[in-house]
Amino acid sequence: MVATEVLKVRVPHETKQIVRTLAQQQQLSESALLMRLLETMLQTSGVSRATTFDPLHPVARGARLYVRLRPEDHVLLRERAASRGMAAATYASIMLRTHLRGVAVLPERELVELKRSVAELGAIGRNLNQIARATNQAGRLTGPSVQDLHALLRVCTALRDHIKGLINSNTASWDTGHAEARR
Repeated sequence: MVATEVLKVRVPHETKQIVRTLAQQQQLSESALLMRLLETMLQTSGVSRATTFDPLHPVARGARLYVRLRPEDHVLLRERAASRGMAAATYASIMLRTHLRGVAVLPERELVELKRSVAELGAIGRNLNQIARATNQAGRLTGPSVQDLHALLRVCTALRDHIKGLINSNTASWDTGHAEARR
């Protein structure tokens, strides 16, 4: 069930403090605590409802999760997120999704770089194919010299190594939290 309606109430400062303290003790937000209290009251009063709120099975896309962190862990989270160029909440969401689903997710910046590198390798491959075709048709090599082909091979090797390094760096950074950790 997607909650779309809002109930509002004004309370004295002392009541607000009590609710805040109770919510913290239950490790809930104040809203989640109030929702539990409301659900309990509705259930015990015998009021029948077609749908009930189930906090373990939210239907709403983009459901929020509130997590309490130790200050030192929060610092690490912000540092690791910053090293990947993303917000701490986004980083935490990706890490949680990666863990729950067992899939590694590349941040947008790294994915763009990998795609660019793959495109470059594709262009080099097409060029080599054209050279091979021309050589086969002419029966002799007219075009790049052996030194040029060796240089091209070095570029391909360097690009391959760069992509491998990027992938290894990405994998290591999700394990350790910093892209620079294994360089």
